[in-house]
Amino acid sequence: MMALLAITRVDIANYVNALFEVYILLIFVYILFNIMFSLGLRLPYGRFTDALLNFLRDVSEPYLRIFRRFIRPIGMFDLSPMIAIFVLIFADRIIYNAIHG
Repeated sequence: MMALLAITRVDIANYVNALFEVYILLIFVYILFNIMFSLGLRLPYGRFTDALLNFLRDVSEPYLRIFRRFIRPIGMFDLSPMIAIFVLIFADRIIYNAIHG
């Protein structure tokens, strides 16, 4: 027999929370890789690193581009990823609490 799983509001809230955390982690890894590669730590013919950086860029840049339109870099520092992560954390808490009840 097939066992039916009861999906509760808590399960959905935890799932949404996990999605936000994974996206925040992807943005954080993208920022770290950009810093490492700008310092010259890239392998000369690293297909894996190129594929990984392209994936992270495709996932992270559409969201970060929204904040880069409004927040200009201060000198050589780009604060838009930090603000974008704070907005994601804030939205995560609001949505999690709304679903969780």
